[in-house]
Amino acid sequence: MAKCIMVQGTMSGAGKSFLVTALCRIFARKGYRVAPFKSQNMALNSYITADGLEIGRAQAAQAEAAGIAPDVRMNPILLKPNSDTGSQLIVNGTVRGNYPAREYFAMKPSLVPDILAAYQSLAAENDIIVIEGAGSPAEINLRDNDIVNMGLAELVDAPVLLAGDIDPGGVFAQLYGTMMLLSEQERRRVIGTVINRFRGDVSLLRPGLAQLESLTGVPVLGVVPYARVELDDEDSLSSRLRPTDTAGCGVDVAIIRLPHLSNFTDFAPLERHPDIGIRYVSKSSQLGFPDLVILPGTKSTMADLQWIRKQGLEDTIRSLWKQGVLILGVCGGYQMLGQRLSDSEGVEQRGDMPGMGLLPTETVFSPRKTRMQVEGMCALSGMEGIPVTGYELHMGTTTCSPSAHPFCRRRDGTPEGAVTDRVWGTYLHGLFDSAPMVNALAERLLLAKGLLPTGQVMEDQFAYRQQQYDKMADLVENSLDMERIYREMERFHGK
Repeated sequence: MAKCIMVQGTMSGAGKSFLVTALCRIFARKGYRVAPFKSQNMALNSYITADGLEIGRAQAAQAEAAGIAPDVRMNPILLKPNSDTGSQLIVNGTVRGNYPAREYFAMKPSLVPDILAAYQSLAAENDIIVIEGAGSPAEINLRDNDIVNMGLAELVDAPVLLAGDIDPGGVFAQLYGTMMLLSEQERRRVIGTVINRFRGDVSLLRPGLAQLESLTGVPVLGVVPYARVELDDEDSLSSRLRPTDTAGCGVDVAIIRLPHLSNFTDFAPLERHPDIGIRYVSKSSQLGFPDLVILPGTKSTMADLQWIRKQGLEDTIRSLWKQGVLILGVCGGYQMLGQRLSDSEGVEQRGDMPGMGLLPTETVFSPRKTRMQVEGMCALSGMEGIPVTGYELHMGTTTCSPSAHPFCRRRDGTPEGAVTDRVWGTYLHGLFDSAPMVNALAERLLLAKGLLPTGQVMEDQFAYRQQQYDKMADLVENSLDMERIYREMERFHGK
């Protein structure tokens, strides 16, 4: 069975996903067979594996860093919030239902067999499993029935690295307070602490590190410097969703920040094109006059369409379209652009709702979730034949009027999406991972506003991600006491 190491954090956003991704790359570069594992993930950014199963986007990236294909066993439990108090529960890649928080908390023990089966299966095939916790192990109100932090560490006998983020301040209090709220048995699992995102002269930090070690009784195993590396974000805490100034960019792209925004990682590649600037907006007054408006994916299409109307965004978007602005809807955004949304089975909210009326389509919601990877060719005028890859992940079926042209054609020739005058709709997540697609879009938008293409292009997205994984691994390997980590993994494994 594989050895393991677990990364827990003092809070969400402490850098757990970053460290796990880097460790996966470090171990893989040493020749180990390594796989990531997160027993329970709560995220609206998800990914579809080759066999049509759904996992957290972060685990897909970690698998890629490890040099292996994403596998549903890497994230057996996925929660996708669909309200402030409830989530859709996905077990082993398929939907089990919608549950209020209290009901899910009570049922968590029943999921332990699924978690252990997934972990043990991965462990039988690999040398090292790098495990990611969730939130904080010091959420003492959730200690009973814990299946993702110390509860999981106990189940699989994992040594734990505890990470804190110094960037927002208070990292010593984060780490000390977390340790003090752990039980004595849990504290014995912590082999060391890690401080993430440090800026400045580390020698000025050392007196604090010595005192922290004295107070907690565990060593500080590393201080990781702040660095600009790109990793697929897991949730709405992402800094990408903050307002951004796109002045000076040839192309201005405005993305509507929906309340239940999902898979916003779709648009990260656009940021990398030298001529494209993207910004997230939530008010009509913030829209201005962009070159492209994107309605992104959402976990709650009908509720978010109601929100768009309350914000006055629908009228503003329609006005921009009439003035020549291109509108793109992806997944839930695509559904919104149609004539009507129907939900007779109460998948989202029972009843019918008029869509924005910009595409000749109708969507009928059903409990069955469409999950599949897609390859094909773009069918947009002037962009025909550009390779397209991505994945579909949605509840419901959308039918198109014969008057609509397809957005693309799948490899078998069947049409996908719908296009009319300056309105595009598609179900494809990951669409912009195709560098030719992004480059062609930038050129089209530049020409539409009378600007000559600069000739600057975006490089291949897969190659770019590989560079980022190596950059993360170099940073972490040079910052952590890796020899100590190897020894502790051996010690726990030899118990």
